[in-house]
This record gives sequence, structure tokens and C-alpha cells, in this order.
Amino acid sequence: MCEKITKVNQWLTKIFGDQTPPEYEVNTRTVDMLYQLADNSEARCNEVSLLIEDHKQKATEYQSDGCHLQEVLLQGIGLSSGSLAKPASDYLNALEACAMVLKVRDTSLSSFVPAINDLTNELLEAEKRDRQMERELTILRKKLGSSLVLRRTLQEDLKKNLKSQEVENAQAEERLLNMDFVKAKSKDLSFRINMAEEELASRKMDESLTHQAVLEVSEKIAKLKLEILPLKKKLESYKDLTPSPSLARVKIEEVKRELAAIDAELEMKVDILNTAIPKQHGRSLK
Repeated sequence: MCEKITKVNQWLTKIFGDQTPPEYEVNTRTVDMLYQLADNSEARCNEVSLLIEDHKQKATEYQSDGCHLQEVLLQGIGLSSGSLAKPASDYLNALEACAMVLKVRDTSLSSFVPAINDLTNELLEAEKRDRQMERELTILRKKLGSSLVLRRTLQEDLKKNLKSQEVENAQAEERLLNMDFVKAKSKDLSFRINMAEEELASRKMDESLTHQAVLEVSEKIAKLKLEILPLKKKLESYKDLTPSPSLARVKIEEVKRELAAIDAELEMKVDILNTAIPKQHGRSLK
């Protein structure tokens, strides 16, 4: 167990370098997992190192083979690497680089022309795809512009809706407050009405002395006054009569008695109402 922990710590230190390795819970399962990862990592690193060494060795071998083939080729045409001028050497290097890029077997014209034609076709296809992508990009830009405009419009509508909702919420709260006030006022008025009804019931008040009854009596008094007006006009017409003074005096006395009886009845009713009705129910009818 101690050996595994030591190896795990060494592996973590190697992996994280200058950074501090993260803390982990030291138990059998965690240490076994990290130990397995360390073994796999070391095995993988060894394989990669071997592969790198193999590639380096092959590169050295290929370079040696290339130099040997180059010497053989130059000797076959009666030249040597030292006898070539610098421009000729540069041309040969460029020709070699082109052959490697075009992936042709040799540097003959029959190999270069098809390779260049293939590259030209690939270029034309790439340009065609590029134009197609440009058209698609233009369409996408238009759609993106429309989407941005729609998004801006939706944002403005959302802001307006939020503001209107805030106003409606404030109005709803105000209505609720007013409703609460109206409910409280209604309860207070209902309580006062009940108290007043109980007080009237305790005093055994006559129904004829209620406000409605007083209004009805007032209407009757107004009607009686209207009925008196023709009698007064009739009495005034009798005052202008000169013949038969005795008959006129009899009529006048009759009308006066009628008027006096009506006035007395009215005065009596008004006095009864003024004395019986509490002050809070209204003022005097005189």
C-alpha cells in the first residue's frame, strides 16, 4: 500500500509539474485506481517514446537513402553534387518539393500535368463550394437581420407589457385598498344602522314618526296648500263684490272658518311632528 501511494504521488508530481497536485481521499479504492492510471500512463509514455525513436531512426535511414539515390542519379548523368551550380541545385530542390507536394512517382512532365489538372479541378470545386457557401451565408445574414429585428421588437413589446402589467398591478392594489375601505365603511354603517334600529326599537317609536312617514305628511301638507290656493283666490273675488253685503259677509265668514280649520289642522300636525321627531332626523317643518 505504501509503495502504491509513493508511486501515485511521484506520478502526480510528474504530471502536474510546477503545480500542486490535487488532494484526494486516501483509501484502498482510490489508491488502486490512481495506481492503475499511473501504470497505464507509464506504459503509454514508453510506447510513445519507442515510436518516436523508431520514427527518428526511419527518418535518418530515409535521409541516408535519399542522399545515396541522389548521388547515384547524379553519377548516372555524369554529375556530382559539388559540380552543380547553386541555381541548378535550387531548381532541383524546388522540383523535388513540387513532386512531394503533388505526390507523383517521378518528376516527368507526364506525371506533373495530371497532378496539376487534378489540383485545378479541386480548386474549381473549392471555388464553387465557396460561392455556394457565400450565397448561403448571405441568406443566413438576411435571416439573422430579420431575427434581430424581431428580437428587438419582442423585447420592446415585452417591456411595454411589463410596464402595463406594473400599472395594472398598481391599479389592482389600489382597487383592493378601496374595496377594503368600502367593506370596512359598510361594516361600520351596518353596525350603526343596527344600533339605531335597536335604539328605536327600545324607545318603541311609532312608525308614523319615521322619516318616510314625515315625507308623506309633508307631501300631503303641500297638496293641502295647493288646494287652499283656489279658495284664497275665490275669497279675494268675493271681497270685490258690492251688492248684497250681508250675503258676502256670510260667504266670507264661511271661507274664513274653513281656512282657520285647515290652518289649525296643519299647525297641529306640524307641532306634533316637531316635538316627536328627534333632532338628528331633520329640522322643523315650519
